[in-house]
Amino acid sequence: MRYGFIGLGNLGRHLAANLARGGFELAVFDLNRAAADAAIAAGARWIGSVPELAESCDVLITCLPSPAASAAVMNEALPRLHPGSTWIEMSTNDFVEVERIAARAAAAGVSTLICPVTGGVHRAEAGDITVLVGGTQQTYDAQEPALKAMGGRVIFLGGIEQAAVTKVVTNMLAFIHLIAAGEALMLCAKAGVDLRAAFDAIAASSGNSFVHETESKVILNGSYDIGFTMDLACKDAGFAVEFGRRLGVPLRLAGMMEQIFIEGRARYGGGAWSSMIVKLLEDAVGTPLRAPGFPAKLTADNS
Repeated sequence: MRYGFIGLGNLGRHLAANLARGGFELAVFDLNRAAADAAIAAGARWIGSVPELAESCDVLITCLPSPAASAAVMNEALPRLHPGSTWIEMSTNDFVEVERIAARAAAAGVSTLICPVTGGVHRAEAGDITVLVGGTQQTYDAQEPALKAMGGRVIFLGGIEQAAVTKVVTNMLAFIHLIAAGEALMLCAKAGVDLRAAFDAIAASSGNSFVHETESKVILNGSYDIGFTMDLACKDAGFAVEFGRRLGVPLRLAGMMEQIFIEGRARYGGGAWSSMIVKLLEDAVGTPLRAPGFPAKLTADNS
């Protein structure tokens, strides 16, 4: 099968490169031509527009920053996709929006899988990110080899709604854990605890989390570079709260978390790293959370 990949941002560029390295025939497109360098170096070829890319492939993969971007790309791509092809949506998106586009795709003979990923940009780079899958079993079975080439563990969750909600739940928990980790480290700092020792103590305790083990490192370094922005965090936090409304689940912590991230975006800008949400607390109490020996950026070797 011939694959096409649109959306080579912090996450997508690694997924595309992994797919090319896995030996799959791949063409790529992004509004930023330089973003394709890693995928091209791994064996992908560049195609200069969405319609041309859609026409050239049997499987179109999108990894985009917003529902509006996904809708715009698919408006261009759908008329050029041939019957029997597949659309794989790897963006974090609203399941209602994906289902709407999937219905249009089905009318044109195009099947849909929703395959958002979770685990962080550093895991995508290492080819070890988790892929969450929603769609028909038949389509999943056909695309499982490609999904495994892009990520590590692949989990089939059922339909589009089930995969979309599960992905948003993972981000909702990560954002709540991030705020909590910042508060925990600040309490230790104010008590005079060495923050290197505090990090190790939390990591070895019942209070540990994946977020503490990873994002706390770049907070303590001062770079905050997690490869994920405030804009994206606010988008995904909004999805969580909206899904709670639709499904009748009161999400008290998620609602509070969303407001904190909205404040963080207003203070530091939408392009700021999402880990800078902890800086709200640092600024409020006048104490930076810093300790020597932590990396400025997460990699497979230091996370």
